[in-house]
Amino acid sequence: MHYVQEASYAGGYKLRIRFENAEVRIVDLSGHLDGPVFEPLKDLAFFKRFTVNHDIDTVVWPNDADLSPDFLYEVGEKVGEMEETAGDERWTKRMR
Repeated sequence: MHYVQEASYAGGYKLRIRFENAEVRIVDLSGHLDGPVFEPLKDLAFFKRFTVNHDIDTVVWPNDADLSPDFLYEVGEKVGEMEETAGDERWTKRMR
């Protein structure tokens, strides 16, 4: 099981998410906003209001919409990892 550690806005309906394994994935949710709970997310201004809820380890929106971290991991495209070096964090483009 995966969990979200960090997320940032990546343009359009995309999020850049760092998972527990330090893997970073770009998750394009444009084709996954179906159903009443996700309807408000089609408004880009509302979509951008996401936060990471560390109690449930995933991304959530103000209307309590959320997606499984495993789903986010599966649909995301790997772009790199977050490395921690001597207390300093930096993004890498390392691919496996």
